Amino acid sequence: ILVVSGADGPMPQTKEHLLLAKQVGVPSIVVFLNKEDQVDDPELLELVQLEVQETLEAYEFPSEEVPIVTGSALLALEALIENTEVSDNKWVNKIYDLMKEVDSYIPTPERETDKTFLMAVEDVFSITGRGTVATGRVERGVLKTNETVDLVGLGDTKNVTVTGLEMFQKTLDETVAGDNVGVLLRGVQKDEIQRGMVIAAPNSIEPHTKFEAQVYVLTKEEGGRHTPFFPGYRPQFYVRTTDVTGKIENFTADDGSETKMVIPGDRVKMV
Repeated sequence: ILVVSGADGPMPQTKEHLLLAKQVGVPSIVVFLNKEDQVDDPELLELVQLEVQETLEAYEFPSEEVPIVTGSALLALEALIENTEVSDNKWVNKIYDLMKEVDSYIPTPERETDKTFLMAVEDVFSITGRGTVATGRVERGVLKTNETVDLVGLGDTKNVTVTGLEMFQKTLDETVAGDNVGVLLRGVQKDEIQRGMVIAAPNSIEPHTKFEAQVYVLTKEEGGRHTPFFPGYRPQFYVRTTDVTGKIENFTADDGSETKMVIPGDRVKMV
């Protein structure tokens, strides 16, 4: 859901969000024009809608197809705080309209249940007398209680047993891709697992600390850098739930020659 202020229209961060959505492969979006209560003239709201459609078109989203719903998130929230059973409120109904558009326009993601289990750890906490719980979203596969898994990343890989699964305060016998779940682990201390590690089927993945990548460096206009960088540069890598500072050792140009400087807009191979 792309949220845009109906009073202000698309902002610079709106374009950055659309660029990011396009780059990571988000196939469909729904637009919510917020703060409708602050717009007195309906024609102004129509102008904002046209501006949003032009922005969508610029980032190759089908502007004529993308649903645009107007409303006020704050007034809907205030109405529900005042009466959680409210059934006929203009602003609450607009939120329902938004979710109906999401249900009808956004395709339901396919759950990759036929692949080996993998879950990135988002948070960790201890339950006295029971053990350590790791929470996160299951990326792929199926996991059942009493199965063994590998804890991978940020240290030596460790094999542990799953003694319990819980989702939204309900105990499960198994969890599948797409679930946000808590995994109770036996034989692991809280300080042995942290955000950024992954829980995976035994021997299914191997951690690496060095890799080679083909990279396109975004320009300033694309939301990227506006200065060059050199070998030894230390960028931040964001992988699933972790962020790690790395080091770029060298660059190779498309023709195979080594280069000593990379500027925004370049496409290079990095180690």
